[in-house]
Parts: sequence; C-alpha cells; structure tokens
Amino acid sequence: MTKIQNPILTGFNPDPSICRVDEDYYIAVSTFEWFPGVGIYHSKDLKNWRLVSRPLNRLSQLNMMGNSNSGGVWAPQLSYNDGKFWLIYTDVKVTEGQWKDSHNYLVTCDSIDGEWSEPIYMNSSGFDPSLFHDDDGKKYFTNMLWDHRVGNHNFYGIVLQEYDAEKQKLIGKKEIIFKGTDAKLVEAPHIYKMNGYYYLLTAEGGTRYEHQATIARSENLWGPYEVHPENPLISSYTHPRNPLQKAGHASIVQTHTDEWFLVHLTGRPLPKENQPLLDPRGFCPLGRETAIQRLEWKDDWPYVVGGNQPSLEVEGPAIEEVKWENDYDEKEDFNSEQLNLHFQTLRIPLREEILSLTDNPGHLRLYGRESLTSKFTQSYVARRWQHFNFAAETKVAFQPESFQQAAGLVNYYNTENWTALQITWNEEKGRILELTTCDNFTFDQPLRGNEIVIPKDIEYVYLRVDVNTNVYNYSYSFDGTNWEKVPVQLYAYKLSDDYIRGGGFFTGAFVGMQCQDTSGEGIAADFDYFVYKPVLA
Repeated sequence: MTKIQNPILTGFNPDPSICRVDEDYYIAVSTFEWFPGVGIYHSKDLKNWRLVSRPLNRLSQLNMMGNSNSGGVWAPQLSYNDGKFWLIYTDVKVTEGQWKDSHNYLVTCDSIDGEWSEPIYMNSSGFDPSLFHDDDGKKYFTNMLWDHRVGNHNFYGIVLQEYDAEKQKLIGKKEIIFKGTDAKLVEAPHIYKMNGYYYLLTAEGGTRYEHQATIARSENLWGPYEVHPENPLISSYTHPRNPLQKAGHASIVQTHTDEWFLVHLTGRPLPKENQPLLDPRGFCPLGRETAIQRLEWKDDWPYVVGGNQPSLEVEGPAIEEVKWENDYDEKEDFNSEQLNLHFQTLRIPLREEILSLTDNPGHLRLYGRESLTSKFTQSYVARRWQHFNFAAETKVAFQPESFQQAAGLVNYYNTENWTALQITWNEEKGRILELTTCDNFTFDQPLRGNEIVIPKDIEYVYLRVDVNTNVYNYSYSFDGTNWEKVPVQLYAYKLSDDYIRGGGFFTGAFVGMQCQDTSGEGIAADFDYFVYKPVLA
C-alpha cells in the first residue's frame, strides 16, 4: 500500500468536503473572498490530487463586491446523487459585529468541470450548509443557526429541514437536532447513514488551535443524537507538539475498496524563531490546509487509526497509485485565452476592460483600478502560498505618469495586511521602485528617500520574492540576469490568520501581480510571465 504524506492539499485549502463517484474522489474547499468561488480537487488514489474546477465563476452565482475580509464562500459541501453533482455553499456578506449576514445556495452540474447551474437560494439563518440524500429519495438541508441576541451564545445549534428538489425550496418543519458539546461553537454539519444509524459530523471549538471534529449518532434522522464515547473524533488541541495543528472541520468517505478515510482541516505553524510570543503555538501563513486520516470502526463508531490526533503519514487505500501531470507549470507565459485555475482575483471576476490576455498577446494586461485596501475592484491576480520555501517572479512593463499609479509584485493576506514592490512615479526621480507595507492597517514605505530609480531606457523590470520559511525578501533586475536584493527583511507570520488584528479571519497568504491607478485613468501594466517555484529542502 502507498503512504500518504499530509497535508494532501497544501496552502489555503480549508473546510474539505469529500465525495466519491465510483472510483473517482473529489474534495471541495472554501475560497472566502477569492474569485472564482470554491476549489474542487480530483484524485484516483486519495494521495495525488489536482485542481479541476472552480464552479462559481459567474457574477450571477457569486458577487462578493464589498464583502468583508474573510467573508464570501464558507464551507462548501459537495455530494453526488441522482446522476449529478450537488454543491451547497454560503456567501457571507458581513463578518463583523453581532450578525453574520450569510446566504446559502445550491448549484448542480452533470460533470465536475462543466458549467454549473444558476444558484437556488436556500436560506440565510446561518452558515456551513450541507445537503443529505436519504435512502428513500428525500433530501434534507442542515446548517448551523446563528443567534445574534445579546447575552446568548451565537452558535445556537444545528438546524434540519427537508428540501424539495422539484419545487427547489425548503419545506416543512425546521428543528434543532444537535446543540453541540461543551466544546461549543458547533458548526459544519454533515450527515451520513451507515450501520442503521444516522451519523452527524460537526466541527466545534472554533477555527483556531482549539478546533475539533465531533461526531454523534441516532437511529432517527431528527435525533436525539448520542455523542461519540471518546469524542472528539480528531483534534490537535491536547497535542501542542503535533506538526499538524488546528485539526477539525472534517468529512468522511468510504472507498470503492471498502476502506474509510477522514479528510480534515489543519494548519502547520512556522518554526518559533523570528516570531513574537503572541501565540504559544505559532503562526500559519500557508493558511488552513487539508489532511487525510484512516478510519476504523468499533461498535458502530468511527475512530481515527492511531488515536484522535492527526498523523503526518498515513497508510493509503488498496488502490494503485495514479499520478497526475502537474496542473500548474512553474512558469505561466500567458499564452492561453484563460487564466490557470490556480490564479484568482478578489471578490469579483475582472472583466476584459480590467484584465486581458489578448490586448497584448503573450502578456497578462491589467488595467489599474483601486488600491490594495479596497473591498470593491482591485486589479490583482494571485495564487496561494503553498510551500514554506519558494520563489515567485514576474516581468512587467509599466509607464506611470503619476504617484497614484503603481504596478508590481504583491504578497497579500487581506486589505489590512500586505506588502508590495511596485513600479511607480516620483516628481524628482521619475519612474521608481517603491516598497510599501501594510501591517494591520499601519502603512510604511521603508525605502522612502532611497527609492530605486529605474533607468529611462528600461522597458521591462523583473521582480522577485524569495520566501524562506519565516522571512521573505524582494529583489529586482533590469536585465533578468543581475539581481539586486531590496534591503528590507519581511516576516511571513504577518500574513497569517493568527497575526491579523481582531481575529476571525480564515484565509492564507497569496502572491501575485497587481496594477492600481487611483487617478481613475486606468493605465495598464503588462506582465510577460509569472513563476512560482518551490524550493525543496
């Protein structure tokens, strides 16, 4: 049997929902404010995965303009029934304050990488929705119920209601079927039917280091539900030295070889050096990732093999290994009419008047729009950090005429936390390279007075970032051969959930290309290529 190394989906790929169709396996993950919404990965062996679909790729399905940081698509759930795929998702509009304004939708498709349907509105009573297909053909919808009342616990419980597929709406009674355990914060419900029981798998404890997966069962769909005698099913909380932390938010699959596995959210903290002692377990700039564990059954209860904490290596299923060709080449030359699926934008799709692969063939042309602090229209195209050590590089032509115009390479967590090495303009020096940092909404330009002047005869400037575990540095070149390091060391931990002020953020670090023009003139930048190259230890 093969050995599977965790995590199986590296970088920001949280809240996994796994689905089997015959001998094919699919995992859907959250994307929050990044567009297109939802990432779906495909595997034949549970070890090797490739990104095959971003189903929410039209504004009619998902419009997140103005959404809060870490709003947008929370906890999608993927299932297959009646000859088609069913995808349930939440669009969370507001995350701050006493309310969570969250709207739940359903889309379907005959094939995983096809054109997904227009959304069917379900409800807005909470987030983390899920659809259960019972043996008798009936379907049931669950989600956590949000309680905004002052003095009450916000996580009121798991609510269940029948869904009528013909009428395309929820019908009948709504009942709370599970209030959770003393771990509190019950969310992420998934229902399974096995061994004569209905099993309710939930997440509890919040999304940080206290996170866990809780499982309960009942002979009746509507309950009451009995909690696992050795709950939680999985957690890292009591194992502070486990390299896979934050274990929770899980999903179960039975393989076609009659084996059982659990996929779950996890996070890998950075080593402690060069980090402040703000959190005893550290910081996870790669975001919340997806890992897998083997399950075994005892007395009609599932158990994680090896105990209820995650393992870095697990025994794979009795399936011959199937390796994919790399779905993301290290160098993207922008010679296609579509962006690679690994690239995303913020909150909305960028129309042709903002993003074009044809206006200057062989280039990604970005027309300047709003600043990196905007929650509306950013001209920014990026991909996840997926490794602790990597280099990202691009080559850009840009001719600004104002200090309000800038284009370059950006490392980004959210509108309040990012760094950017950009070509811009200075009244005295002309075109310059400027480093700008935004640290919990505190701004700095460390090169101020010592900006790098770009020679007048230079059309393209090469920009690079080298990420070395805890720290990263920008470099530049005017010929693509001779590189100069920008003399400012930056810290990876500042692009993590665990650092962001206020808490309640759930994404991960991204790196990509950006053009802004706050003058409103919409000046364009041409990016000739983009390289993302892991540096293996």
